[in-house]
Amino acid sequence: MSVEKDKGNNSHDYGRSISANDEIQPLALLIHPQQPLSYVERLIQAEIPPVLEDGKEKIPNVYFRAEDTDQHDNKPISRSEAREGAKQKERDLTHVASYSGLGHEGPERKGSEKNWVRWSSSTEIGDFIRDAARGREFAIEVEGYNFEMRVSVPSFNDRTHYMRSRLRRMSHELNQLSQIKQECDLLAHRAAHRLAKAGFGLLAGWWGVVYYCSFHTDAGWDLVEPVTYLAGLTTIMGGYLWFLYISRDLSYKAAMNVTVSRRQNALYEARGFDIHKWEQLVGEANALRSEIKAIALEYDVEWDDAKDVGEEVKEVLDDERTKREDRRRSSEKEEDESLTEEKKSEDKDKKHKDS
Repeated sequence: MSVEKDKGNNSHDYGRSISANDEIQPLALLIHPQQPLSYVERLIQAEIPPVLEDGKEKIPNVYFRAEDTDQHDNKPISRSEAREGAKQKERDLTHVASYSGLGHEGPERKGSEKNWVRWSSSTEIGDFIRDAARGREFAIEVEGYNFEMRVSVPSFNDRTHYMRSRLRRMSHELNQLSQIKQECDLLAHRAAHRLAKAGFGLLAGWWGVVYYCSFHTDAGWDLVEPVTYLAGLTTIMGGYLWFLYISRDLSYKAAMNVTVSRRQNALYEARGFDIHKWEQLVGEANALRSEIKAIALEYDVEWDDAKDVGEEVKEVLDDERTKREDRRRSSEKEEDESLTEEKKSEDKDKKHKDS
């Protein structure tokens, strides 16, 4: 677009720029997918001088056109034909081909095969780019200058190139860490199961001692009974202390979780595994996956994340995401229960005061 730097130039062929610079600098426009095309139109209008029409200055209009990639001619029809439905069959045809996400990487067509559709300025930029991605490019026409800018549409691979590259690097590191973590977790669970088996063996041995002392010795049940009673009471007291220590439900599952967790932390420290780094990498990788999937949704394409991160790492990330969601839900449930209990206690206190 020719822009003359002379303030006194009033030619119809050139615009007038009052910039103090001697050279035209590249222009960058920061836009958001949810902003309308009219926003881009105003940004462009603010950067170009007005045009002269019938001796008066006028701000030029800006039009946005995308390729119509269908095979029919898409010719306009009259109102009478629209009312009569004579062109109903043609109107039912789609204007554009199915989404591919190829953008400028798509097959090139001759100019005679291209049909252009003008989009309303109230259309969101994200919707316009998503539809324009079905073709190779879209056009921006500036009224009064006989000027049309052809903009190549970025493909899905272009939009996500650096994100997928970063995700692949992270997945390589996650793969190495996941192997260490899986080994430590496996050893920790085995140790916990061995401890549980040892506990069962201890109970079985205690049962045998009680049986033998009750029926095969001179002590008899009169002496064994208080001993077993005191042993049971001691077990209950120990379980109560354990409940106070872990501040959780007194159950086999809670005891196993605490045992496994302690053994895991010991193995992580011995193997040099940083659990905080692992959680950070998993969070960042899942955030990248979500962002890439959101872009794939904009292009309406299927992105197979297993090709970039690998099947094993994908399963690990999915498992970690599920675990985090479960922990979040359980914490929210506990908070709701505590709030409910507090509300009930407050209601009881209020009723007691009123009475």
